[in-house]
Amino acid sequence: MIITSRYTGGMCSRRLAASAVPLAVAGLILAGCTPTNAGADSGSDSGAVRIVASTSVYASLAGAIGGDRVEVTPIIASLSQDPHAYEASARDQLTISRADLIVENGGGYDSFIDGLIESTGTDAVVLTAVEYAKEAGIVDAPDHHDDDDEGPEHDHGHEHEHEHLDGVNEHVWYDLTTVSYLAEDLAEHLAELDPEGAETYEANAAEFAGGMSDLDGALAEIVFDHSGAKVFVTEPVPLALTDAADLVNVTPAEFSEAVEEGQDVPPAVLLEASRLIQSGDISVVIANAQTGGAETTEVIEWAEAAGIPVVEFTELLPDGETYQSWMWENIRALADALG
Repeated sequence: MIITSRYTGGMCSRRLAASAVPLAVAGLILAGCTPTNAGADSGSDSGAVRIVASTSVYASLAGAIGGDRVEVTPIIASLSQDPHAYEASARDQLTISRADLIVENGGGYDSFIDGLIESTGTDAVVLTAVEYAKEAGIVDAPDHHDDDDEGPEHDHGHEHEHEHLDGVNEHVWYDLTTVSYLAEDLAEHLAELDPEGAETYEANAAEFAGGMSDLDGALAEIVFDHSGAKVFVTEPVPLALTDAADLVNVTPAEFSEAVEEGQDVPPAVLLEASRLIQSGDISVVIANAQTGGAETTEVIEWAEAAGIPVVEFTELLPDGETYQSWMWENIRALADALG
């Protein structure tokens, strides 16, 4: 059985059944929380807070909290773009220079944002998702702030860190707690930048929190039904989500690291991967739909031959999705594959 979310031309080929989406999440989807791409050359004549996000993932989050009081521009919005290798343009520099608030992933994932911040000398508030991942406990890295005990209310907006966290899975948007912390702090910073909209930001954040709670509940169902099930991931992209679902990643580290870095998988490691998949102990194989290579193709073919479900995740938001509707698709695909 192959359960796959393949994307062609940036569009997702499968959609969740309406019954799979709780009312709180459905409300956010119908409310249209997709990011507004104001364009690099457009000013904020309406007085809206100008937010620049490194990717469409964080742009969707900003749009959900900011609503119609913000103008959101993602630097990377296409599934064909790779944040790891993205080279910023003069247009991007202009976009950053006009921002009131910047949302980035950090941890070396979208380092082009660091360069843009440095080159423009912007004094915009910068929110870095990896910092919230430290508080969520999924990133074990030194916190450079003076007070380590302030929790998710700690101000990440006034001191921008430029660091690459070696050995850390930087795909922190797949951790629901991290995103919840970031959303909460984002609402507070928007209220500081736009006091008249404080009630709106607070209400939007509360609605978003309700949707995140529903997503947590869906993960809890996977934990209840499938705790300890073994998964093989071609790249470490979804590990925060599979860890939260209490699934066990048995992928040889050398395999997923090589694929992520675009390097050849050593023959001995490839042989071990083949043995694992053919052993019958693997419940699901998870691949990155945006990238791949000969080794990834082989793994998928081995899984298909062994009757193992394959789920494909992406690093960027598919067109027409919000952050929460996208996470629902990912969780539902995972649950269906396990079931």
